[in-house]
Amino acid sequence: SFIGEESVAAGQGSILTDNPTWIIDPIDGTTNFVHRFPFVAVSIGFVVNKKIEFGIVYSCIEDKMYTARKGKGAFCNGQKLQVSGQEDITKSLLVTELGSNRDPEAIKIILSNMERLLSIPIHG
Repeated sequence: SFIGEESVAAGQGSILTDNPTWIIDPIDGTTNFVHRFPFVAVSIGFVVNKKIEFGIVYSCIEDKMYTARKGKGAFCNGQKLQVSGQEDITKSLLVTELGSNRDPEAIKIILSNMERLLSIPIHG
């Protein structure tokens, strides 16, 4: 099976089943792309029994290939990635994105979540 982000965004329905399924977003960061903001990628995932098996993200502008496989770790251009050892949240950096849904109820939820995040004593 195939699920394409662009077709789902256009209103076509999609149901994830237990069948092996490719999930593809050919322009991940469409809004960035439209506004010439250089953070755009091609994202591909493969799911079996509704569980991710592996994923690939190609950051086009940076020419970086990110890969990850269940139980095998994550890599950038073949180099193993590690999570930060930082355990002090006051020294962490929070990055978020608001999304494109402008439905009043969605905005209310997004702002509520942002309020909770901003109350955490983070570095930036």
